[in-house]
Amino acid sequence: METPSTPPKATFSIVRLAPLILLVAGLVAFFALGLNKYLTLDLLKENREALKLWVSDNKSAAVFAFILAYVAVAAFSLPLAAVASVAGGYLFGSVFGAAWIVIGATIGATILFLVAKSALGDPLRARFATQVKGMEEGFKKNAFSYLLLLRLVPLFPFWAVNLASAFSGVSVGTFAISTFIGIIPGSFVFASIGNGLNALFEAGETPDLSLTALLSRPDFYVPIVGLVVLSLIPIVYRALTAKKA
Repeated sequence: METPSTPPKATFSIVRLAPLILLVAGLVAFFALGLNKYLTLDLLKENREALKLWVSDNKSAAVFAFILAYVAVAAFSLPLAAVASVAGGYLFGSVFGAAWIVIGATIGATILFLVAKSALGDPLRARFATQVKGMEEGFKKNAFSYLLLLRLVPLFPFWAVNLASAFSGVSVGTFAISTFIGIIPGSFVFASIGNGLNALFEAGETPDLSLTALLSRPDFYVPIVGLVVLSLIPIVYRALTAKKA
């Protein structure tokens, strides 16, 4: 009998890791080229009229370009989500801006989720077993409600939730749907801030996008608190049912 050769395994490993290598390379290139220094609210302020005019003349292309850019931000875990969300609201308005943000962020997050689920596999799951263990219990009990809660509460890094979900065996459908619903409130708030940028810029002001500042806005925490309560209902119900049983 012929013994199987090792080269196919090596080739398979390289192919399997290709998406991860691409994501890491994109992230390194982003910072190496210094793009993080240029994609700011000041840049949006200086070019706001030209951007508005271009979007008005090329609506379909502008929407596609924005969604594609947001997919990249979410997939590569770039630290630009807040600025990109505000820009979306400024260019497309509160409602449509939030819609394009949610679509782009969901697609990008799902891409990272799939990469983590296939390319990273067991090695990283074992490496971060301690960090993920607490989340795994929540995912096993009620993956949808727990993931929805993690999306609604802005205290967890977006990318970390993506990876933890992948390591915990959450299905693609559950991940995508809960992500889509869970990021709607925050996306709408950022888009609303962007929609009001003209007045702020003309007054010489720049919006504060820090978590502390956002949590002080009723239009931010009221819808989030409401959705958090809704997402907790299935968990509380299961706990009470189990206790009675």
